[in-house]
Amino acid sequence: MPPKSTSQVPKPSLTSGVTIPDSKLAQEVTELIRDTEPALLFNHSSRVYYFAALAGKRKGLTFDPELLYVSAMFHDMGLTPKHSSANGRFEVDGANTAGDFLRRHNIPQQDIDTVWTSIALHTTPGIPQYMHPVVALLTNGVEMDVLGIEYSEFSDADREAIVQAYPRTEHFKEDIIQAFYNGIKHKPETTFGNVKADVLADKDPKFQRMNFCSIIRASAWQG
Repeated sequence: MPPKSTSQVPKPSLTSGVTIPDSKLAQEVTELIRDTEPALLFNHSSRVYYFAALAGKRKGLTFDPELLYVSAMFHDMGLTPKHSSANGRFEVDGANTAGDFLRRHNIPQQDIDTVWTSIALHTTPGIPQYMHPVVALLTNGVEMDVLGIEYSEFSDADREAIVQAYPRTEHFKEDIIQAFYNGIKHKPETTFGNVKADVLADKDPKFQRMNFCSIIRASAWQG
């Protein structure tokens, strides 16, 4: 079955006017992610963009939709075998992949740094909201689609339109947890200090969390 053309990618009609940027860069991003990630992650990432952009509109933030789209679409690329490193955090793998893509398109380094940071920090609660709008909004979008944070702040019409265009699987909650596990189980040490340790603890009864206090006590320092 031939791949869909970019023009066939669904674009939900939202009263706010939020849509995928109509640019050559955005089209290439769409094609790359669609051809690399399974539908579960492609649809999730697409929904993340829309929820992030809607949050930005609601909060009155000024942001570059193209940079936000790149951030949203690449944020889980580190879970794919093609872009997963042997011992780096999956967030950093995704950030590096996005950075390489943008560098090939001669995007200014400042914008690359913004996208890189947004992806690298999207599983680190409590920090992104104080940073650049793209960094803050990517986390907003991820938290909405995965955790349902600020669910009631989005209209029923917008939620339904986004999910109709980019469907959640019947058991999306469990499916996304499994996708996280599949992408990080070969490097459990990378979950130290971030929320993905909870995924390994849920899926692997033999998983043992690293303990910050134990590391301090085992250090080479005397006293």
